[in-house]
Amino acid sequence: MVEAEMCDPDGGVHARDVVRHPGAVSILPLHDDGTVTLVRQYRVAPDGDLLEIPAGKADRNDEDPVDLALRELAEEVGLAASSCVRLAGFYLSPGYSDEWHETFLATGLSEVPTEFDGVEERHMDLVRLGLTDAVEAVASGGIVDAKTIIALLATERRGPGARST
Repeated sequence: MVEAEMCDPDGGVHARDVVRHPGAVSILPLHDDGTVTLVRQYRVAPDGDLLEIPAGKADRNDEDPVDLALRELAEEVGLAASSCVRLAGFYLSPGYSDEWHETFLATGLSEVPTEFDGVEERHMDLVRLGLTDAVEAVASGGIVDAKTIIALLATERRGPGARST
């Protein structure tokens, strides 16, 4: 967290706390049968379990977002993808953070060996839902994670051709 200065249109200067962040990615695994794989994991800030797509923070500023997304896909859910396309880029919470987030759609999925060795990975559950059911969970409040909502709605908007990216 750093203190940043903001100048208003009247010339006033105000201090604001800003979280500097290296950026992050997320990836929605869409299977050939129209289902998606999500992870249910505990999150400290909301103090509860959230249903989310695989995601991760950039370790370096020069890290390729596609490579990072594919690595998270393998590490968190044990999948590889033959196709990975960008769905959207966005600021997650621009009121206090400069975190830029990119989300991707993964298709042509296959299982890969993985070791769930991180504390988060060891305590998360994999949940496979139909894309339509996942979108309905957004509408009903069952999915409340912003990056997951964006990825699901962007994929739904792509229509039936989303699986053949």
